[in-house]
Amino acid sequence: MQTHCPVHTTINLIDSKWKILILRDILQGPQRFGVLKRSITGVSSKMLSQSLREMEKDGLINRTVFSEMPPHVEYSLSELGNSMRPIIMAMESWGLQYLDKV
Repeated sequence: MQTHCPVHTTINLIDSKWKILILRDILQGPQRFGVLKRSITGVSSKMLSQSLREMEKDGLINRTVFSEMPPHVEYSLSELGNSMRPIIMAMESWGLQYLDKV
């Protein structure tokens, strides 16, 4: 049985800590793969690639290929992904409050 719970839907879209951290970084502006890899401590290249592909498929991020030498790719938030900004910002705010209390 498939549920239509909006919380479940949101969790399915950002179902790993890597996706949350990718969104956190891309909120700052378009990012290249290498920059994301260095910024997200502990993520493997394979997991980062897989997460980026899934997020692109789900419509949360855009992948732009630049055909210059050497070629490179940038990831940016789509309009849908940008609508998650308040969620990520709320998580940041809550995390700061928690760290202050612990």
